[in-house]
Amino acid sequence: MIELKHLKTLNALSQHGSLAAAAPHLYQTQSALSHQFSDLEHRLGFKLFVRNSQPLRFTEQGEILLHLAKQILPIVKDAIRICNEPSVSALRIAIECHSCIQWLTPALKKFKEQWPKVSFDFKSGVIFEPQPELLSRELDIVITSDILVDQKIHYAPLFDYEVKLIVAYDHPLAKNLIIKPDDLSNETLLIYPVHRQRFDVWRHFLNPAGVSPNVKTVDNTLLLIQMVTAKMGVAALPHWVVDSFETQRLIITKTLGNGLWSRLYAACRDGEQHQPTIKHFTQTTTNHAVNNLSYVKPTQKYPTSIHQEIYKNST
Repeated sequence: MIELKHLKTLNALSQHGSLAAAAPHLYQTQSALSHQFSDLEHRLGFKLFVRNSQPLRFTEQGEILLHLAKQILPIVKDAIRICNEPSVSALRIAIECHSCIQWLTPALKKFKEQWPKVSFDFKSGVIFEPQPELLSRELDIVITSDILVDQKIHYAPLFDYEVKLIVAYDHPLAKNLIIKPDDLSNETLLIYPVHRQRFDVWRHFLNPAGVSPNVKTVDNTLLLIQMVTAKMGVAALPHWVVDSFETQRLIITKTLGNGLWSRLYAACRDGEQHQPTIKHFTQTTTNHAVNNLSYVKPTQKYPTSIHQEIYKNST
């Protein structure tokens, strides 16, 4: 019958001396607060304080409940503080994006400044099909750009990033202001060893135009970039992967169509996104990426039509 809000109200009334003074601190109007007290007194069957008393005076029953409030509220406050402390000593993370480790490592350094007791375990054995591992509790977080149809997995948006075409500095396509799908019809597209339908350049750029270039898989990012510089193919990658190489004039990045944007997520078990460690992980990684990576923007600044697509794993 007595709820936590009633104890908070009694405590505020004791501290501020009147309904009018206590109401703003409880984010209520004086009228609403008076109604709350009247309803509570009606259900309890006794008065809690003497109306219009100056200074405000509690009844004997009100003093008993006020004493209870002063005992209970600090305990509740301390429990909430404990709940906001790390509940896990390690976060097991899988990264579907090969190149994410480049910006994730310094982001985790920022995370450790506030959560020094939390360690990280990167799971590589399930690197391309890790999301089902969340449900078996083998993983805690998956960094991914794919949304699987599973109501038990929560996807927290991290940021939007632009996928750029990567070509050698002296490649013929380096002269193009923008890249059209037909420009790639006779090229070799270098991709990671993942089903091609998982790549945005395939789903949202080439497929709609009916263009199907030759494909070669490369499982190492550095090797892939070296092959691009040797004009053994082209690639579509986030700009952060090749920023330093472009600065050295080894490769050049080109815009695909009007700009091909994708969204990165931190996937976890539904309900656990509110855990302090996981919540702070998503906040830290988002802030670091948005503040330090080129061609990266907060998620709310771009249309979501392309990002709302649900990818069904066909393997």
